[in-house]
Amino acid sequence: MKIEMETIDTIKDEDVDIALIEDIPLPFAKGNMVMPLRREEGKLLAAVADDRGILALVEMAKRFGLKPAPLRAQPGVVIDAINRVYGQLGTAQEVMQHIAGEDLSSVATEFESPKDLLELMEEAPIIRLLNAILQQAAKDNASDIHIEPYEKEIDVRLRIDGILQKVLSPPKIIQDALISRIKIMANLDIAEKRLPQDGRIRLLIGGRDVDVRVSIIPTSFGERAVLRLLDRKQGVKGLWEVGLDEKYVRLFDELLKRTSGIILVTGPTGSGKSTTLYAALNRIHAEEKNIITIEDPVEYQIKGIGQIHVNPGIGLTFASGLRSILRQDPDVIMVGEIRDIETAEIAIQASLTGHLVLSTLHTNDAPSAITRLIDMGVEPFLIASSLVAVLAQRLVRTICPHCKESYTPTGDEARYLSFPQPSASVLFRGRGCDRCKGSGYSGRTGIFELLYIDNEIRQMITSRQNSQVIKDYAISKKGIRTLYTDGINKVLNGHTTIEEVMRVTQKDYVEV
Repeated sequence: MKIEMETIDTIKDEDVDIALIEDIPLPFAKGNMVMPLRREEGKLLAAVADDRGILALVEMAKRFGLKPAPLRAQPGVVIDAINRVYGQLGTAQEVMQHIAGEDLSSVATEFESPKDLLELMEEAPIIRLLNAILQQAAKDNASDIHIEPYEKEIDVRLRIDGILQKVLSPPKIIQDALISRIKIMANLDIAEKRLPQDGRIRLLIGGRDVDVRVSIIPTSFGERAVLRLLDRKQGVKGLWEVGLDEKYVRLFDELLKRTSGIILVTGPTGSGKSTTLYAALNRIHAEEKNIITIEDPVEYQIKGIGQIHVNPGIGLTFASGLRSILRQDPDVIMVGEIRDIETAEIAIQASLTGHLVLSTLHTNDAPSAITRLIDMGVEPFLIASSLVAVLAQRLVRTICPHCKESYTPTGDEARYLSFPQPSASVLFRGRGCDRCKGSGYSGRTGIFELLYIDNEIRQMITSRQNSQVIKDYAISKKGIRTLYTDGINKVLNGHTTIEEVMRVTQKDYVEV
């Protein structure tokens, strides 16, 4: 049968009838490279990549009592549309409704890699539920999944743009099966329920290569799991993209041109420190430089850079790995985190012998990094001679561009803005829409506090002055912006809101 065909270059979401594709399994669509579109005037429209897609469309059209109407498209266009559109189906809540009457206490067999996660939705109940949770987390760009057991229920929460949101409350009966399923996927011991366990899962979700870090700990109501998602194809951001403004990018560029010294990035867990370090490495990466990193874990692969993943189980720690790196003739070293005195001292010695060292610390602001190193046991004179700069940072949610609106600030808001910036007559906020799920926010950006170590600060470090004295000097004499003032700049520029800045800079806000 000869079928006339038009050619299309793109497939948009509005071209697809979701109700139609719910009746066509994902493996069938992928296996035959056919993307069902919609019913139209007694015809079934579908994008096809080759002859097998045409044959599959004929079979589908016969099933629906319609005439086949194929549209020719490039294979990449078809497969991208399949991954994108099918990824919109099967939320965790829908799966819960479908499996409500099934046997929830069974655990499925070994995960079959490298199948796409979306193809496994029809398998055993627990598998389908966990797959749906993972799929929904990836679709919502969640950074973490929390599976939390309580006395009579389980809560599943997703961390989206830094905020935890409850998405599901499965029945308590499936708790052990769900955790065991996670353990199987992460190659952990399913019989061990008394000790914490850590593992990793690598998945395809809608065509995206996702790395999942798994942490399981025992609690009084059973084991609790947290899964951190990392999209391996997302790539390394630039310094502009992490939120550094023109002034800070210029200053940071000058610091990265140095051939020795330590540059620290500080902040709590989840504040974007690693992303900033990767952006810095990407900035200075060049063929004539030997750059080596030691991380836990390696989050992004950068071509031309040697990256080591720590493994304490076999004795490969930050300290031991750093010693080995120094024998590799490096120009630049990145240490994922300075956790102890041994790692700190080796990093300092490396910086004093002609290496640029980049690393992170967990502190509230930039000057506190100095106090933290001294508390670890590092001699102040070593810190003063090796430390070049400290960049403290936080992440704030950005206003959703689809529902952004202007408004006149209230009296309290105007008062907050009067320090240290002049008051603004107009601010911005998100009204809330379908794109941002009513939150008014979409995505995140960084706010920063850059402390450059000059001779005056070196003398303060050597004489063991506390961090507040150093901070007061840096603000009054050097004019550095604190996290709060950088946040207010982003409020005035319409990037975020006062509430967000106050949420992540509570200490500065209290001082105001």
